[in-house]
Amino acid sequence: MAICRYSLFLSNPHILFLPKHPHKPIKFTQLPQRLVATGASAMEAPPAGYRRNVGICLMNSSKKIFSASRLDIPDAWQMPQGGVDEGEDPRAAAIRELKEETGVTSAEILMEAPHWLTYDFPPHVREKLNRQWGSDWKGQAQKWFLFKFTGKDEEINLLGDGTEKPEFGEWSWMSPEQVVDRAVDFKKPVYKEVMDVFSPRLQ
Repeated sequence: MAICRYSLFLSNPHILFLPKHPHKPIKFTQLPQRLVATGASAMEAPPAGYRRNVGICLMNSSKKIFSASRLDIPDAWQMPQGGVDEGEDPRAAAIRELKEETGVTSAEILMEAPHWLTYDFPPHVREKLNRQWGSDWKGQAQKWFLFKFTGKDEEINLLGDGTEKPEFGEWSWMSPEQVVDRAVDFKKPVYKEVMDVFSPRLQ
């Protein structure tokens, strides 16, 4: 399992094909960052008390999945994820978070999990994050998307797109089993469910 560290990313905008418009290419960089909440994912409300979040399962042509180690938690590996802003469609949030955390724009959405998946924060994590966010969330409710990576590995840049503070120190392409195994314990059940939901495309 090869592990890659920071890489520089300098390229032209790539094309993203969205499933709802299979014949109409859209420049990734021209996609609106705040879409009107019209999709099924936006209409379905997450459980009360949980922070709205999106998760990105980025798969390459070899059916391996992108996972990266967090800078703030030693030996904690995860798939990209991030909060959904007020009024933001989860699909748009997933595209934005992928670009912010990995620099990736060469990707297309293949599947969307049909329901919000939740996990609870352990007490020490809840205290830390709620102090950071100024709120009191029990955990996160996540809408997961399966992306197909259509670019080259050199495009992946853990400095992201420069709009947010970097979150990851290393990254690797892993099997679904490795992704679950390397995740922190409180995220493992959700990760297992994500792999089950996307298994038709991961085989």
